[in-house]
Amino acid sequence: MEINATLKYLKMSPRKVKLVIDLIRYLDLVSAEDQLRVMSKKAAPVIHKLLKSAVANAVNNYKLNRHDLFIKSITVGQGTVLKRYRPRAFGRASAIRRPTCHVNLVLDVKKQPTKAKLEKDNK
Repeated sequence: MEINATLKYLKMSPRKVKLVIDLIRYLDLVSAEDQLRVMSKKAAPVIHKLLKSAVANAVNNYKLNRHDLFIKSITVGQGTVLKRYRPRAFGRASAIRRPTCHVNLVLDVKKQPTKAKLEKDNK
């Protein structure tokens, strides 16, 4: 069962957010939370909040145990870019780009060993 959580219009460059999400992809929940807690990047607390939201969805809506969850996929995509201008010398203007991004997080349940595999291991 997959649990989705989405963060839209984060006022941060997707390139900067990608540095954070690459470190926690495919980790279990405890390891990912520990990693985000000690990371000094600006995107880390925001991604940690998204992760907590996804866990709350799993626990409250689907009655899953939080210790059985892991991050199946986490992706970042480019959002809209706000375009502003700054006055420069001699009446010119230079462009300022303020990028945004969208983050998609998918949690999944760890694979439980099947009954046949358990019987095979016991023999």
